[in-house]
Amino acid sequence: MKNRFLIDVEENCTAPEWLNKVGIFIEKIAEALNITGEEVSILFCTDAFIKKLNLQYRNIDSPTDVLSFEDGSVYTDEEGEWNVAGDIAISLDMLNTNAEYFEVSANEELKRLLIHGFLHLNGYDHGEEHLTRDKEPTCEMLILQEKLMRDFESFILIA
Repeated sequence: MKNRFLIDVEENCTAPEWLNKVGIFIEKIAEALNITGEEVSILFCTDAFIKKLNLQYRNIDSPTDVLSFEDGSVYTDEEGEWNVAGDIAISLDMLNTNAEYFEVSANEELKRLLIHGFLHLNGYDHGEEHLTRDKEPTCEMLILQEKLMRDFESFILIA
């Protein structure tokens, strides 16, 4: 059994042309991590939308790039038993801001945000450590994230 990814965009956003590739990419990440039977929803949104989420759930009154909300519930349907890992929200605005900051392509940054959110849903945490341009990560989650980035360097989401 593979995984189920429910991918959508905020009501006021235009669906990016690369949206249909997201499920393929995140399934490859799940396979690399030997994760099966998960259901994950991924929402692409604006800074304004993610700012509201950040304020509501983290008490931080500013936009962020990616938020993950773990669920952990289980349900069964005709295909089998599913672990509802949770929800990921990614700001399309911040995606471009981050790409400029890190001096990488939007393709690379999108993959990084997807991996980051997915790792959070699967029990990884980076505490207070965050990626910066000039410093290699030291925590397990960010090291794994960057390894997966290297492993899937050739995967193209945004051409």
